[in-house]
Amino acid sequence: MTVIVVGAGLAGLAAARRLVESGQEVVVLEARERVGGRTEGGRLADGTPVELGGQWIGPTQDRMYALVEELGLELFRTHNDDGQLLVDLRGRRSRMSSHRGAMPRLGPFALADLAQGLARFNRLAAHTDLAQPWETPHARVLDGQTFETWIRRTLRTPTGRAYFRIVCEAVFSADASDLSLLHALYYSHSGTDLETLVSVDRGAQQDRIVGGSIRIAETMAARLGDRVRLGQVVRRVTQGADGVMIETRSGERFTGSHVIVTLPPTLAGRLEYDPPMPSWRDQLTQRLPAGSVFKVYAVYDAPFWREDGLNGQAVSDRGPVKVTFDNSPPSGSPGVLMGFIEAGDGREFARRTPQERQSAVLGCFARYFGPQARHPREFLERDWMAEEFTRGCYGAHLTPGVWTSYGPALREPVGRIHWAGAETAVHWNGYMEGAVVSGEAAADAVLADERQVP
Repeated sequence: MTVIVVGAGLAGLAAARRLVESGQEVVVLEARERVGGRTEGGRLADGTPVELGGQWIGPTQDRMYALVEELGLELFRTHNDDGQLLVDLRGRRSRMSSHRGAMPRLGPFALADLAQGLARFNRLAAHTDLAQPWETPHARVLDGQTFETWIRRTLRTPTGRAYFRIVCEAVFSADASDLSLLHALYYSHSGTDLETLVSVDRGAQQDRIVGGSIRIAETMAARLGDRVRLGQVVRRVTQGADGVMIETRSGERFTGSHVIVTLPPTLAGRLEYDPPMPSWRDQLTQRLPAGSVFKVYAVYDAPFWREDGLNGQAVSDRGPVKVTFDNSPPSGSPGVLMGFIEAGDGREFARRTPQERQSAVLGCFARYFGPQARHPREFLERDWMAEEFTRGCYGAHLTPGVWTSYGPALREPVGRIHWAGAETAVHWNGYMEGAVVSGEAAADAVLADERQVP
């Protein structure tokens, strides 16, 4: 029988690809009129491709590098070698090397405080159980407090606290008070360590795909052909002893032996299930909010910040844009500055007009890179909170108590329903790597179930 995959993001397409390679019939149902999920391609007025969603891969993301090669795509490095990173903390501006291991120029007390805080965090993170985070030593103590609680208790200087709060916003698109300390530790360990998550050089932001990360999804979908059905908004999932039936908003029905649901957890929880989900699974999806983020672009004739010895990366504790990158194409023209409005700033600016957001964003860019940044030739934004079939990025975060109360329900199948998506990944949870690996793992689990059928 056919296996049905709900969602044509990276997880869904990777699952379908693995199933097809194993000789299985597959249909992929995607609500949008495009593939890619939380990766999305766009184009500037001159045709230059830009990434409106997820875009980077980095060392130890071995499956992504192999997949890029399998699909015949090319990589290029995120620009950070020629120039320095700008740091703006507590009203003090400085420049620093963007190479891994470099530390900002801080006062001796702040520097010592930051060093001890990072050492303590990394030591705790290294002991988290990636397969079963709820089995981590002292899991209930760690899960019973927020990341913000730990920051206030551990960091002694305002600068040290500001650094960790910025990192939290940049990694989770959430405030430190939004998520469990256990989740912050687990997530960091899942992506190797905290330094890897925030680094370009030998870090999670090291490499990009020529033509945009959307080419990964588009290439996989093209090879799957008419197995991918766009504009199919799944409404209901019914399962019985012999198979599953999927009903869409338009009234179409699809039947199969199993279904792999790859939607973000909060959206998966909004589907109708017959029989209803077990209480522990439904309660879980009520407690996995998505991050709050705008991705914004300002486009210039050339990357003028490089002439001033800057590489386009800035980190600040003043928003609304607190983190920026040089997202120019490999040719270097046009010059593209990219930034994020995240967490509490994202929620606040979602209520502002587009003109107010643009003015605030360009004000931040000008504060970092000079008055020339106020006058781009083009400006773009993507509000991921407003996307009907996403409702937030980069991914879901677990609030206090969720891992230890509901953790096993995140990955465990419910009868013939299997779960995949970046949030279900053991390694590189929340990243494109995690999404692809989770989809392939779900496909393997379905194939194992199929082999057990007499």
